Amino acid sequence: MNVSPQALAQLNEYSNYLEGEQVDDFFQTFGVQFAAGHWCGGDFADRFAPKGYNSDNPDFATGILAEMKRVSDAKIKGIEFTDASFQAGGSAFGGEGDLDESLIKAAQDALIEYSMTPTNMNINTWSHPKWKFGGITNPNAQVRRDAIDVCLAAADLGKRMGCKSLQLWPGSDGWDYNFEVNYGRQLDWFIEGCIEISNKAKEVGLVFGTEAKHKEPREGNMILYNTAKAACVVLEVNKTCGHDNMGVVIDYGHEQMVGTEPADNLYFLKRMGVPIRNFHVNSARYKSNDEDRICGSDDVWRFTDFCYAAIDTAYDGWFGLDQFTYRMDPTRGMSLSRELFANHFRKALTIYAMKDQLEAARATGRAEDVIDVVKKTLIGN
Repeated sequence: MNVSPQALAQLNEYSNYLEGEQVDDFFQTFGVQFAAGHWCGGDFADRFAPKGYNSDNPDFATGILAEMKRVSDAKIKGIEFTDASFQAGGSAFGGEGDLDESLIKAAQDALIEYSMTPTNMNINTWSHPKWKFGGITNPNAQVRRDAIDVCLAAADLGKRMGCKSLQLWPGSDGWDYNFEVNYGRQLDWFIEGCIEISNKAKEVGLVFGTEAKHKEPREGNMILYNTAKAACVVLEVNKTCGHDNMGVVIDYGHEQMVGTEPADNLYFLKRMGVPIRNFHVNSARYKSNDEDRICGSDDVWRFTDFCYAAIDTAYDGWFGLDQFTYRMDPTRGMSLSRELFANHFRKALTIYAMKDQLEAARATGRAEDVIDVVKKTLIGN
């Protein structure tokens, strides 16, 4: 990001609500990199509408190429991929068989056509029935091996697609009931798998990150049920590997689910020397489920505080949209998230520009002094 005094001096040009081309100008001025997962441009299904909410619309195209077009139509410049999307009949939520080379080539061409930057390759080790008892922590040694091999292949695919990072969300790894798993053994398997994956990612020139989540699809706990545990795993993996290629991915909605303070976790990770490899941004109700709603549509104070922390801890990566707009037009949903994110980030930068005043208020220990500093920025335009 560009938060130099020269850039911050231009904040007056963005004093009103940002819309349209102003969002582009704002992102460019301050070096804010905003991306979207390709799945944000797809159809969405849940257990109440398992065929998908657009399955009755013959004009609604599906697949990675259609999703890329919608991301581009939303004027989003970066895109995250999922390995399964490039398999025959694939989607973010599972494919079958070998990679479809023609689809890979078509997606590479689309990146050029849309002037879009590939940012991150996500790994699917959760949607296929073979992963129902876990991916890289599956109790079956052969399935564990298969899961690790999927991750290693995803690193190669990420390199081919021009991504900078590789990401494992261990969606199937965890437990549903007490006594179901040997917690220590499962953790050993997870760390061992991440060591191999991180080394492979480094070999092909990608950084590697893993993402914490409290629950869902696991009903008890997922193996990385909060960011602090993920950080401990990263430190152990990096110590064993002898390099710091692995880091944590922060999903704002997942932080909301478990009730931690997202901004606080950014300072915690920096102090502990744990890299942040990516952000997933969205909205979710506090201590609720992972709704993946329009980014910035919940608590203005909390989300702006998170954006401020990203600036203050010198995060310089992508903010990747991860949303499921079930009943919305996905392009309009992504466009709204981009716009709302920009306006929250503008507020965060405005507060950062008066950091000295904020810190002086904090030094008094009086919350009312702090609120006096930030209130007009947060509640005003």
